[in-house]
Amino acid sequence: MNKLRNSIQLLTVCLLVLAAASFAQAQATRTWVSGVGDDVNPCSRTAPCKTFAGAISKTATCGEISVLDPGGFGAVTITKSITINGEGTLAGILAALTNGVIVNAPAAGSAIYLKNLDIDGACNGINGIRFLAGTTLIVEKCRIWGFTNFGIDVNKTAAGFVSVTHSNISNCIAGGIVSTTSAGTVRADIDNTKVFGCTNGYKAGTNSQFTIKDSTASGCGTAGFLASGSTAVVNMDSCVATHNGNGVRVESSGVARLGASTVSNNITKGLDNGGGTIESYSDNYIRGNPGSDAPSGVGKT
Repeated sequence: MNKLRNSIQLLTVCLLVLAAASFAQAQATRTWVSGVGDDVNPCSRTAPCKTFAGAISKTATCGEISVLDPGGFGAVTITKSITINGEGTLAGILAALTNGVIVNAPAAGSAIYLKNLDIDGACNGINGIRFLAGTTLIVEKCRIWGFTNFGIDVNKTAAGFVSVTHSNISNCIAGGIVSTTSAGTVRADIDNTKVFGCTNGYKAGTNSQFTIKDSTASGCGTAGFLASGSTAVVNMDSCVATHNGNGVRVESSGVARLGASTVSNNITKGLDNGGGTIESYSDNYIRGNPGSDAPSGVGKT
């Protein structure tokens, strides 16, 4: 009897060890995807997964999914702090009739880092990146195009921070980078980014504060830069708005502040005040627009 009891105890210990090992393997700090991988793999360097969705369940919170070689890795929903890094290769997401990346990470302090991704909506995708919940979203060196809604849709009901750098957003019909938050304050820092061919290039909605540096908006039908809604702020430093419907527009008590920026050759107006304040400082170049180029507020040119 004692021998049987000892055997059972030994078997139990072995099973627990195997279960712990399996869990540890499933929750690796760094996982890998490959164009020739398989989602039944453990997503290790030598046995990579096929898709981001397959890898994310095997990646620990605050871990990183890296891309081994060129491929299309599918749309993904992110529910925890994680990095998806496509540096060094072609890391594609083809998102026909869906969202490319949904960020829905409710944990306090959650941070999501998306780097060097090609997110293609195939002309009928919904949003390139949709930020619903989480504390911080960082987008670096990403190319987003061909969506019927927004390139980056910040649609939060709580405060948060967004950073977009060295990125290109084009032909996203409803807008390039848009915040539609209604509660809390969303602060966005945007640097060295281009938006082309969207209804609005950069749109700060209610309770949104955009600081935009060294960035351009062109070919946007309504406005290149738009502050729309109470407490909406768009701060522009060394930016260019050209060939848009309106270069810079404010609505519903929004505020836009321009410094060292160029607003020229827009179709309707350079500066369009639809019910807010536009502050334009003396180092701006605002010329060649058919409508009013006169700012309102302090620091006029």
